[in-house]
Amino acid sequence: MKYRVEVLQPAKKSLKNIESHYVKKIIERIDLLQVNPRHPGCLKLSGKENTYRTRVGKYRILYEIYDAKVLVLVVNVDHRKDVYR
Repeated sequence: MKYRVEVLQPAKKSLKNIESHYVKKIIERIDLLQVNPRHPGCLKLSGKENTYRTRVGKYRILYEIYDAKVLVLVVNVDHRKDVYR
């Protein structure tokens, strides 16, 4: 089953400020979320019901999984020191 992936505007805006060689890897990882949003490298964030994170180098992708809607919502993409703020 393929999930539909939607990237929120704040995440799109963050991608514009990231180094170009990382952007390509981040987009590839986001595309992989369609097939398996709970891949072995992801971690569920404590205190949040549907929120997970995955890393791409020094960057983190925060996303929410909604199984009933078969939807992955990319909430934020940012450097690891800033992404949780």
